[in-house]
Amino acid sequence: MVNVLVIGSGGREHALSWKLSQSPKIDTVFTAPGNGGTENNVSINVDDLDSLADFAKKNNCFTVVGPEIPLAAGIVDKFNQMNLKIFGPSKNAAQLESSKIWAKNFMKRNGIQTAKFEIFDDPKKAEEYVKSLDYNVVVKADGLASGKGVIVCNSSDEAIAAINSILVKKAFGNAGNRIIVEERIDGIEASYIALCDGVTAIPMASSQDHKRIFDDDKGPNTGGMGAYSPTPVINDILAEKIQKKIIHKTIQSMKNEGIIFKGFLYAGVMIRNNEPYVLEFNARMGDPECQPIMMRMDFDLYDYFVASVDGTLSSMPTPKWKCQSAVCIVLASQGYPESYPSGEEITGFDLIPKNAIVFHAGTKKQNGKILSNGGRVLGVTALGDTLSSAISNAYAAVDKITWPSKFCRMDIGKKGLSYL
Repeated sequence: MVNVLVIGSGGREHALSWKLSQSPKIDTVFTAPGNGGTENNVSINVDDLDSLADFAKKNNCFTVVGPEIPLAAGIVDKFNQMNLKIFGPSKNAAQLESSKIWAKNFMKRNGIQTAKFEIFDDPKKAEEYVKSLDYNVVVKADGLASGKGVIVCNSSDEAIAAINSILVKKAFGNAGNRIIVEERIDGIEASYIALCDGVTAIPMASSQDHKRIFDDDKGPNTGGMGAYSPTPVINDILAEKIQKKIIHKTIQSMKNEGIIFKGFLYAGVMIRNNEPYVLEFNARMGDPECQPIMMRMDFDLYDYFVASVDGTLSSMPTPKWKCQSAVCIVLASQGYPESYPSGEEITGFDLIPKNAIVFHAGTKKQNGKILSNGGRVLGVTALGDTLSSAISNAYAAVDKITWPSKFCRMDIGKKGLSYL
């Protein structure tokens, strides 16, 4: 028997811990630092690589990295040097996410379909460039910004405001020392996530995230306000195209450049005229896509994590998925993604029906109570025989949960229904 250490404190990490704890091969699942819903919490921050390595070594842990910050800091390289088993990409491989500029240049030199782009560190030059274009753009901060460093613009005035916000006012700190100004591709957005061992890439169930804070995709980008799986947006033909033109090409091109990509490779794709374009790469499982994907997973995830680390994914059976749909609705604190209250008591957990699970994100346990402790607080996730019934089941569970500043979108999964 082995122990597992899941690093992170969000809804993704709660979902990973929940799924891994079902494996008959695992004794205890620890979560560092965890949240109000995870068990066996270890109070070590995600960027304290030395303490995390010490804990993993002392407790015979196979480690799973949830968020991007420790990956970008090189936690996998550190663990590998200490002969500690860890699932996730190396620091070099994680550049696909930690630097949007690195990723765009990588795609350009390897012929991976993405939007036209230019790179700037001078706001005046960026403004001049925007004024010279006859199409709308997206302005992106180069570095990590918790999923919020992307501003979709509807006019050149909005683009100039975005440039100033990032480069001059430093809205995202040092993550915005350089920016990308890229062509805005309008189409249907979906998430495509694969489990990789450097050579082989096994696709996970398809999913679709809802990035904007308000219904009908209005308002600023967030880390994600809800997701569902599977999505009818990605049919079999399109899935094959994404797998071949994006996922395999990325893994192979990285290998050709001397970088072995192990872990979850997440491609945020925009589909225009049945062609997939990469909007962004993440070097880890998505959040909130993870929650519905884990709910539908019908195999032992730990076996596949081990195979990823060992480079033996090609010998693994094709993963099985429940034929039901799953929907995750993110409950946030009013005011997110800007400023929001915290420390409010949350009630109603005991009223959740059997077809739903509440994955915690921004919560903490204090004196036996669960309190809000972040912008995205909970991910209420439910199964249903159809997408429509999964949506109904998820919102029925959402209604049971209360706290003063609870807020959620009311249209999660609706995009999928319009396709069916």
